[in-house]
Amino acid sequence: MISETTPLVVVARTKKPKTPLPKLQIGILMVLQLVEPIASMSIFPYINQLIRELGITGGDDAAVGYYAGIIESLFFVAQTLTMLRWSRLSDRIGRKPVLLVGLSGTCISMLCFGLSTTFWGLVVSRCMCGILNGNVSVMKTMVGELTDSTNMAQGFALIPIMWCIGGFIGPLIGGTLARPQDNWPGLFANPFWSKYPYFLPCAVSASGVIVGFFVLLFFLEETLSTKRRPKLTATTLGNSNGVGGNNREDLSQTSNMPLQSLLTPTIVIPIANYAMLALLDITLMALLPLFFSTPTYLGGLGFTPSRIGMWMAIFAISDGIFQALFFAKIVDWVGPKRLFCVSVSCFAPVMLMFPIMSWLVHTRGMVDHAIVFTLVSQLALTIIWDMAYGTVFMFITASAPTKNVLGTINGLGQTSASMARVIGPAFATSLFAFSKEHNILNGNAVYVVFIVLAGILRWLGSQLPDEIQDRDE
Repeated sequence: MISETTPLVVVARTKKPKTPLPKLQIGILMVLQLVEPIASMSIFPYINQLIRELGITGGDDAAVGYYAGIIESLFFVAQTLTMLRWSRLSDRIGRKPVLLVGLSGTCISMLCFGLSTTFWGLVVSRCMCGILNGNVSVMKTMVGELTDSTNMAQGFALIPIMWCIGGFIGPLIGGTLARPQDNWPGLFANPFWSKYPYFLPCAVSASGVIVGFFVLLFFLEETLSTKRRPKLTATTLGNSNGVGGNNREDLSQTSNMPLQSLLTPTIVIPIANYAMLALLDITLMALLPLFFSTPTYLGGLGFTPSRIGMWMAIFAISDGIFQALFFAKIVDWVGPKRLFCVSVSCFAPVMLMFPIMSWLVHTRGMVDHAIVFTLVSQLALTIIWDMAYGTVFMFITASAPTKNVLGTINGLGQTSASMARVIGPAFATSLFAFSKEHNILNGNAVYVVFIVLAGILRWLGSQLPDEIQDRDE
């Protein structure tokens, strides 16, 4: 009915007010997100020395990296083979039981790693960690279930921050506590520490996982709608409107949807973006230390291990601080799709910085202020590049047709990313060596290949939906 008070122009719908994050539940998830990288990253400072001491290489130091690469690649292979199964299981039995199994697997595998005295012992313990651990995917699913369209960016911004912190603390534990009988002979005089000199960092990392296990067991609420207790209502779960008895039955059936029925463009396009993003990111992480350590006459910077560690730490800390302070605000400002496209567009200039630094060190004969300025510029571009992760997680979460297949969709995404991480390091380092050895494009062919792949990712990004679907509507 029209009256004098009826507006002549329909007012546009006001922006939905931002829902506060459920701080306790998100905080617990971030604790779990922290203990995992601490455990996995703690082995890197001593893995090469451990392989040498086990006599695996027969005294050939050049082969140490080969065996270390095998151990880490097998972890990703094992994870790739089982990630989707754990994610689908979490859609049926709940998120908490799968997380508890994953934490138990991480703890046991770390203790086994510290007690291993053969190469195959190391391999089995790392494969055990990969096989029993689907937590990365399940935790992303829970963040998606604990947030809605107004606060999703805030929730997903916390995940890379925890990985940055874990990537800093883990190597610190591994480097400081390895071979304690040499560093603190008075405290660790027992022959046990001479027989198992790398057990202490593994035990400390496993202790953190045990703490996470009990925090999860007693304080984390189930987020799967068909398994949670009635008191966990929509107030706690940002994207839930309450599930009645009949709806529970329907949702339970959707969790058993055939996998093929989920392979629609709406779901496949965000997952394809994530897989390509993971491939390019892991190649960048493999190329950075390789370029830093390569002698200057071969086009690298000839950095020492300590200097490489310093630059990698600066990259990680700067990235974590920036994501914490600005990611959610930038998403609100420019929108997730535009931010994703801008972020992935930064990969090509990041790659171009490598040949520019090679040219500078060749013409100047030393690493001077110009190369440091180029490194800082590359760091700034890398920080923008890393914002693509938070946005692609949002698109993957929003692509779920129902909440009860969100675990499966995150599992598909994580499986694709794990496959890319199996291939990426070997492909990047081999292509780098081939380019330098045969002087293809002055040794720069490796960068051209990845710039082309970055162009493909930019095109894939353009296929994402313009807006993230509000799951509450």
